[in-house]
Amino acid sequence: MSRGSSAEKEPDDLNPEFAEIDPTRRYGRYNEVLGKGAFKTVYKAFDELEGIEVAWNQVKVVDLLRNADDLDRLYSEVHLLKTLKHKNIIKFYSSWVDAKNNNINFITEVFTSGTLRQYRKRHKHVDKRALKKWSRQILGGLLYLHSHDPPVIHRDLKCDNIFVNGNQGEVKIGDLGLAAILRHANSAHSVIGTPEFMAPELYEEEYNELVDIYAFGMCLLELVTFEYPYVECSNAAQIYKKVTSGMKPASLTKVKDPEVKKFIEQCIANVSERLSAKELLQDPFLQLDSENDLTHGPTSNQPD
Repeated sequence: MSRGSSAEKEPDDLNPEFAEIDPTRRYGRYNEVLGKGAFKTVYKAFDELEGIEVAWNQVKVVDLLRNADDLDRLYSEVHLLKTLKHKNIIKFYSSWVDAKNNNINFITEVFTSGTLRQYRKRHKHVDKRALKKWSRQILGGLLYLHSHDPPVIHRDLKCDNIFVNGNQGEVKIGDLGLAAILRHANSAHSVIGTPEFMAPELYEEEYNELVDIYAFGMCLLELVTFEYPYVECSNAAQIYKKVTSGMKPASLTKVKDPEVKKFIEQCIANVSERLSAKELLQDPFLQLDSENDLTHGPTSNQPD
């Protein structure tokens, strides 16, 4: 992760189709926005060395750049992301700080079908077989992360952070860098994450990799019911109260398939009873049984 600012635009040598070029001049950013969140904007970009399209992720981190210790920790964490190599983890190519514009930029692979949340909203009727395939891939990625020493914990897993190549039926976990950046950017050390997907122990700030399993369970719940967990709550404080008192989201009652419901309940169980990614991958629910899977109709939790 280099510490230079983005290369200055010079009319003579900057490709006019690019809005910005990285310090190494390998990656060019277009103005086309692929996605936008509270902290991050994702642009379409091009890798001139490999001749492939990539995603240019730009994160505004004004506070972060004022704290040298947090910034140093972030460098080491983001450097780790470049070493991760797994078919279900988004490929992370490069990153740098643009001190002039208070941005952190990182280049990742680009996806044809957007996030899993968007994909599921577009495709309302999906067989249980597909849900199992997605689950195996997400858990495979989590097992890889959690098998590191020390374990790499995502801490903000949700369907918005899982990406899809629809033509391949391929899903990959993304936004690990963003989770790291947001944690370090927060000088007050309050809990960073998405309340609907946060395990109770995350609020205590004493937790391990099983917080990602809880979040995965909530992802699966969303995929089945088409609802964000705890949609019945009107603010984060209400969610916190329900989660920390052990109350499950109301949407869990909408899961009609007992096999699916039991599997989700295992994922969002109390941490002392929650299974690891490795154990969940061996669960009967996820075992390949082509004849059995093919006999099931579309999942029964379809909206009208």
